[in-house]
Amino acid sequence: MLFRPVRAGNAFEETVERLLQSIRLGVVRAGERLPPERELAERLGVSRVTLREAIRALADAGYVESRRGRYGGTFVKETLPASPGGDGRSFDVESLEDVLSLRYVLETGAAELAAKRGLPAAERAHLRDRLAEASAAGLDDYRRRDSRLHLAVAEATGSASLTSAVADVRTAVNRFLDRIPLLERNLEHSNDQHERLVAAILAGDVGAARQAMAEHLDGTASLLRAFLS
Repeated sequence: MLFRPVRAGNAFEETVERLLQSIRLGVVRAGERLPPERELAERLGVSRVTLREAIRALADAGYVESRRGRYGGTFVKETLPASPGGDGRSFDVESLEDVLSLRYVLETGAAELAAKRGLPAAERAHLRDRLAEASAAGLDDYRRRDSRLHLAVAEATGSASLTSAVADVRTAVNRFLDRIPLLERNLEHSNDQHERLVAAILAGDVGAARQAMAEHLDGTASLLRAFLS
């Protein structure tokens, strides 16, 4: 059941989530081999390129390793990374889900209101500038630039209360994000989603703006659940 088809919008992120779930739940145990690449890609409903990117991300994070030869393949490592909370910081799944739910409501609403409002030239330029910064950010500065872009969307609503609420929830989300690895493929995908989001806001397309933000948040949620749940 864990290897059922993923949704198209966040194929990479959901593939990582499904693979990590199978490892954490013992469907594929430490030392065992994942199903063959062709079979796994078919069962998940993703391209082999996407599957390989997900496997590479898990290998970089210390969960799997590739072995060559007649009996090669992708194997779950005998020793896995420490579970959340192993560093002494408190963590619970309910707190994560609470934050993700609040974020979804606030930020999809912010995207919708920003698109509906009709932004003056200065605010349109500000949003484009924050998008450019996030798109050009390296791994060491990505989350800060990403946060600034999301806050710019909230500011574009013209609501100080909503902007404050988004800032608070983003602070909470960042505490979770700081506990998972940055995956280059996810950042590329996030930048594409940011482009679509900002374009929809600037075009005044309310439905597209809300959908773009929802899809973007779902991708981040998939990775957080994968690494932290």
